[in-house]
Amino acid sequence: MDFKFSEEQDMVVQMVRSFTEKEVNPVASKMDHACEFPVALVKKLGEMGLMGAFIPMEEGGSGMDMVTYVLAMEEISKAWASLGVIMTVNNSLVCDPIHRHGNTAQKEKYLKPLAQGKQLGCYALTEPEAGSDPGAMTTRASLEGDDYVLNGTKRFITNGSHADIAIVYAVTDPSLGKKGISAFILETATPGFVVEKVEEKLGLHGSDTAELVFQDCRVPKENLLGELNKGFKIALATLDGGRIGIASQSLGIAQACLEASINYAKARQQFGQAISNFQAIQWMLADMKTELDAARLLTFRAASLRDEGEPASIAASQAKLYASEMANRTAYKAIQIFGGYGYMKEFPVERYYRDARVTTLYEGTSEIQRLVIARDLLKS
Repeated sequence: MDFKFSEEQDMVVQMVRSFTEKEVNPVASKMDHACEFPVALVKKLGEMGLMGAFIPMEEGGSGMDMVTYVLAMEEISKAWASLGVIMTVNNSLVCDPIHRHGNTAQKEKYLKPLAQGKQLGCYALTEPEAGSDPGAMTTRASLEGDDYVLNGTKRFITNGSHADIAIVYAVTDPSLGKKGISAFILETATPGFVVEKVEEKLGLHGSDTAELVFQDCRVPKENLLGELNKGFKIALATLDGGRIGIASQSLGIAQACLEASINYAKARQQFGQAISNFQAIQWMLADMKTELDAARLLTFRAASLRDEGEPASIAASQAKLYASEMANRTAYKAIQIFGGYGYMKEFPVERYYRDARVTTLYEGTSEIQRLVIARDLLKS
């Protein structure tokens, strides 16, 4: 296995790192505390080709491989996890399913502007009573003439209040259960699309999380994504890529925690010496680094399988499970190393700790990842 990055991958990392150092790091803390959506930074991501990173160039994207995308996602998330989740949702949950399941007209009309960052997308799957069990959704889509009419509610939708385009899942044949779900491309300017509220969250304050309501919202039947009643399969396949994205976000948060902890441990004096001299601190740093590298390898493996066209569902679940829980452990240790200062908003590890918490929840909880992995082990 070759662990050396290509010249192109190194160039992407340097490009993104330069951007975050100059334009993200100086404003991230202030904007996060103000719960400000980073409109200008998202536009810049589009100009850099990062909002459709692994979408083919002929479809408006940058044509990166998935490993390169992981590297870029880690750098963005290290600077500001809120910006990272905006980026990964647009890439993995919106552009990718249109790329994989959309027809030529849909790619031309919707995928190109999304991949170029000219429009922003959201992924409307979760409902108030259908979280880990998306098959229990109650949002309905009924065919009336040339339109499907949507009625229902979606909850915890990232980018929901700022999106131009939504990938919406709805039941088109209730008699088939989860096999009667279809996916639609919806323009959010459509009458009947309502942003009911924007949630107040523990972390990711720069990213909006909205409750969306569809009230007789008409979607042209040509906006059906993929085949009728095949939406559940599309959702599951889409989440594989989303889980790689969240694993990458977790790597970025953990790397930020590690770097901040090393710098602080070297500077902080107690008992007449830097606390980096104490074995208790050294062992925490060693564990943080080792677990981070292990998570990084799992994530690279999942990304490499996707690049090779190989099945990646289990690898994606393993990467997402381990990386997200690793990020939470690493953030915890960072707070311990900073002591009381780590609990203060003046220091960045307070934000890293809050942002890390959600990584074990969205794109499938840790418990769902364990279920996916265990079922694969036991299926024979």
